Amino acid sequence: MNAARIAIVLSLSSSPALAEKITLKPLIDARLRYENVEQAGFAQGADAVTMRVRAGIEARTGDFSLLSEAVGTLAIVENYNSGVNGRTAFPIVPDPQTIGLNRLQLQYRGLPGTVVTLGRQRINLDDQRFVGSVGWRQNEQTFDAARVEWTGIKNLKADVTYAWSDRTIWGINGGNRHGPARYAAIGGDNVFANLALKTAIGTLTGFAYLIDQDEPLVLRNSSATYGGRFAGARPLGDGVKLNYVASYAHQTDHARNPNRYAANYYLGELALNVAALRFGGGYEVLGADNGVPLTSFQAPLGTLHKFNGWADKFLVTPPNGLRDAYALAGYGWKKLGRFEAIALTASYHRFDSDRSGQHYGNEIDLQASARSGRATVLAKYADYRADKFATDTRKFWLSLEWAI
Repeated sequence: MNAARIAIVLSLSSSPALAEKITLKPLIDARLRYENVEQAGFAQGADAVTMRVRAGIEARTGDFSLLSEAVGTLAIVENYNSGVNGRTAFPIVPDPQTIGLNRLQLQYRGLPGTVVTLGRQRINLDDQRFVGSVGWRQNEQTFDAARVEWTGIKNLKADVTYAWSDRTIWGINGGNRHGPARYAAIGGDNVFANLALKTAIGTLTGFAYLIDQDEPLVLRNSSATYGGRFAGARPLGDGVKLNYVASYAHQTDHARNPNRYAANYYLGELALNVAALRFGGGYEVLGADNGVPLTSFQAPLGTLHKFNGWADKFLVTPPNGLRDAYALAGYGWKKLGRFEAIALTASYHRFDSDRSGQHYGNEIDLQASARSGRATVLAKYADYRADKFATDTRKFWLSLEWAI
């Protein structure tokens, strides 16, 4: 990556655009969080108090911008297994103590309807189901990549990325000595391609995600996924709106994956907004092939905490696949006293296998959040009750975040 850093700096410094005015924008994002985990099978629960700070600067001149951002996470109370600290007597809280370069990217906007981004960058596609930054964790996932976004035709957007490295959440101490696939970075040849068309009733997106990972312990994550997604909203009356999402994808093994498999993905969701009240539900299926591990539908580069329950029991899809039937409800206030954007949400999940007729378990998730100026406070709870998969797990979070 050193050569890439030098190339970025030289590209900017040699550009005629330097004759133009340079504007600087500071970047600061800090989060203090407490996480507690009580999990069956462990004699003691996990208590984690961590502080994450991302700080950097973005310089703009003409059609160019250069962004540099560092990240550091401090484990203030480390009574937990971070995944790389060796404290396996505790349940896992994957927020290791780390410091490093989070982003270093050069962006060019000089071509009509086109944005080109080169370097270490954050990539969130659609709802982050298949490619995302894993922003819930203290150390987010970024990519060393070249990305082109094109909007040269009205209501149409093409978005293509080639990523040669996935910078994981495990930080500077990541490595295979700490367990399965906990690398600091995973090299490979990954291609993410999206083509989205906006219509009067929603956005129709076709996608292709080709994941080719080089490290020995993650070869089985290499896959080719092709599919489509439709998402939109429709007003039904004064203060009433119907939201809908439908998605389908087909996945097969790819590149050097030693497994041979094919699996399908389905999602359907409906939600109704009535003034400040929101309620609805959905059904998501990550299909299975033959019941062998890692031959079910996987999404190793997605923001997985957003899906299938906040207890994170299904970050890797079980060999027999997963069916998630869920209901959700929420209520919000635009302003209440000193606070803005106050929101209460709740959801219930029933988890079953895609093959073999297993009931995995059920989960209840609750969250309350509010913003005051640049600060956001959040309280969150997840309760997974196991039947035929994993173990009973309860998690609680309390956090304070400040950003500019």
